[in-house]
Amino acid sequence: MKLFSATQIRELDKYTIEHEPITSINLMERAAEELTEAISLLWDEDTPVVVFAGPGNNGGDALAVTRLLRQRGYNVTAYLFNVNGKLSADCHENLTRLKKKYASAIVEVTKEFDPPKLSSDTLVVDGLFGSGINKPLTGGFAAVVKYINQSAATVVSIDLPSGLMAENNTFNVKSNIVTADFTFTLGTKKLCMMMADNQQYLGEVRVLNIGLSEEYIANTPAQCNVIEEDDVVRCLKTRDVFAHKGSMGHALLVAGARGMAGAAILATKACLRSGVGKVTVHTPLCNSDIMQISVPEAVVQTDRGEESFTQATDANLYNAMGIGPGLGNAETTSIALMTQIRSTRVPMVIDADAINILASHRAWLQQLPDGIIFTPHPREMDRLLDTPPADDYDRLMKASDMAQRLHVYVLLKGHHSALCLPNGNILFNSTGNAGMATAGSGDVLTGIITALLARGYNQQDAAMVGMYLHGLAGDIAAQAVGMESLMASDIIAHLPQAFRELGL
Repeated sequence: MKLFSATQIRELDKYTIEHEPITSINLMERAAEELTEAISLLWDEDTPVVVFAGPGNNGGDALAVTRLLRQRGYNVTAYLFNVNGKLSADCHENLTRLKKKYASAIVEVTKEFDPPKLSSDTLVVDGLFGSGINKPLTGGFAAVVKYINQSAATVVSIDLPSGLMAENNTFNVKSNIVTADFTFTLGTKKLCMMMADNQQYLGEVRVLNIGLSEEYIANTPAQCNVIEEDDVVRCLKTRDVFAHKGSMGHALLVAGARGMAGAAILATKACLRSGVGKVTVHTPLCNSDIMQISVPEAVVQTDRGEESFTQATDANLYNAMGIGPGLGNAETTSIALMTQIRSTRVPMVIDADAINILASHRAWLQQLPDGIIFTPHPREMDRLLDTPPADDYDRLMKASDMAQRLHVYVLLKGHHSALCLPNGNILFNSTGNAGMATAGSGDVLTGIITALLARGYNQQDAAMVGMYLHGLAGDIAAQAVGMESLMASDIIAHLPQAFRELGL
């Protein structure tokens, strides 16, 4: 699913109007019908409804919804804020239509605003502003937003909560954004909806199909996309009936320090569960017996260091390498890490402590080979940056810049994990849940992606398929054990079912 920019969203509306063809007012009516239906499915006619409409097309949607709700028997009153005496053409037309049929349903605010009482029983429909704004709300509109937010009413926002910008909210005034319980967005999701720090404004997001041009959507590239099952299935490699372990790839994992054998175990088990033919784990001597007992299917290669990674190994004997889980940050480990990375010519995943070591030696980043896959969580990403990000959008853009500048892949982990590609495009994951916010979950992801690289997937496909599988297994695990009780090992246990759901 493509995440179009605010400019592209306007172009999509325009293209639909010109090529369906359909008039803009009829497209607005279509949107209002979908919005009205979505509202009526959740709230019955006994619910008092107060609509706040702005002077633009979002306000036109809101006025049309007011009329359609009145037709269905709802007790609804709309407040149209026309303080400058200038309405968009379609907003003006819907005002005329509403006055003609239900004159008592409209209060036009031109100067003073006498606010209605909003109780816990009230449904507020927020139609002040949609995806078209590009600066923070101020003055009277900011005051209306605060009045809505201070009430106990349930709030439904049309397209976007008023005040929230479709893409970049780094310099927005957060107190001047409507805090919605539901957002009924029109046609397609917006980039801002993928940011964790915007969830407090969005509430539950539902995408309404209003019949926008499929031709435009199919033929217009977007920098940001949400990967879905079909995207993943197209990349999957099937297993040859004559396959043997030698033909299914040999993965190397460099993981574990004293007290962190669990990270190595989780990464190794996940790697083995992800279809690779063979896994070798390079780990300190103190973890040797633990690994042999916990994962008998793996080959254990002991480092000369008793308690930490101190000795690079020949990774070019393998098809792929993952390095970092539970590695620690000893100075000898830092030196061994850079030696290992510099000497490795096979595809590799860098995670956890390997990322933290590089963050402490940022000059080393310029010496990395192209095509490495980084898998940082937000705090690890921040350590890699020269300046801390202002918010989630800023962090994402800096991760994307790093991917382009270093010619690497940056998989920024989160609820909507984002894979930043060297060409500047960003792929968001559509699987996963809050139960996966648990120790070891990232180690599992490293094991999965390393296995896929060893199986012959290219870096982009391995990272994309890996994060989707990881999230899907987590979703299946959450159904089985619940999000509160989910552990990283539960994700591994449900990888087989995740593969089966994708047809493997």
